[in-house]
Amino acid sequence: MNSLPYLDATAIERLVPVARAVQILEAALRAGLDPEDTPRRPIVELPAGQLLLMPAAAGRYAGLKAVTVAPANPGRGLPRIQGTYLLLDGETLTPLAAMDGLALTSQRTPAVSALAVRHLAAPDARDLLVFGTGPQAWGHVLALAEVRPVERVTLVGRDRARAESLAGRCRARGLETLVLPASGEQVGEAVARADLIACCTTAREPLFPGKLARDGVTVVAVGSHEPDARELDDDLVARATLVVEARSAALAEAGDVVIPLRHGTITTDHLAGNLAQLVAGQVAAGVGPRVFKSTGMAWEDLVVAAAAYEAWT
Repeated sequence: MNSLPYLDATAIERLVPVARAVQILEAALRAGLDPEDTPRRPIVELPAGQLLLMPAAAGRYAGLKAVTVAPANPGRGLPRIQGTYLLLDGETLTPLAAMDGLALTSQRTPAVSALAVRHLAAPDARDLLVFGTGPQAWGHVLALAEVRPVERVTLVGRDRARAESLAGRCRARGLETLVLPASGEQVGEAVARADLIACCTTAREPLFPGKLARDGVTVVAVGSHEPDARELDDDLVARATLVVEARSAALAEAGDVVIPLRHGTITTDHLAGNLAQLVAGQVAAGVGPRVFKSTGMAWEDLVVAAAAYEAWT
């Protein structure tokens, strides 16, 4: 038996750059993929963190991503999130390839956000505010710049050294970049000024007062996948045109949605649509902010993994 091919991070980034990932995700949705049909992912609590199993099947392929979340890992010099992806033939379920699961996540999450931004944000959105300094923060800078004419980036992070390192990468791409501490008056001013806000943190409480976000701003929140953790407050969510990947996933896992529902601030009718409906032009943005809440779904991994495999073969 031949050994199973393995696509590492370098291969995935080369085979499916983020602009390509945005295109294939949109194409999959336009072809009829329904995010609501994606199986729910089991989340297993472990002594060191969590194990997430993310299965999906669509078209010619099936697949499974096994992801671990270990909160203590950054203190050990290890990634907080790690994982492996197994791509299968959709008809025979024969394994076709294994892939770096973290690299897959790092590509598809910003690409999903960029797809939502393409359909939600003002065409001239230039001012991007990013909360977080990790791989997803950098990924969102790259991805959002693919779909909007981003010129200015403001980074907000708790670790000044990491923020400055990320700022250097942004400046190297010709972006005017400012670094701010995690709290203070300047953060509020940045929120009020921003055209785009990307929340890419491990926060469990809102990052900023939602009342500061202006009408017309587009906010993406990708940092949490638990019903008791959130990056956005009730005020912002209540004012916003709220789009989610899938209603079923958001109502089970997205604290940014679940907590306002629990408080009675919104009802389920407040959800303007899922990502497929947004892409199909079935969501009309209101006069207030626009919010896209992502928890990460297995269909997204499958679409990008299949594209990487086909490009490799």
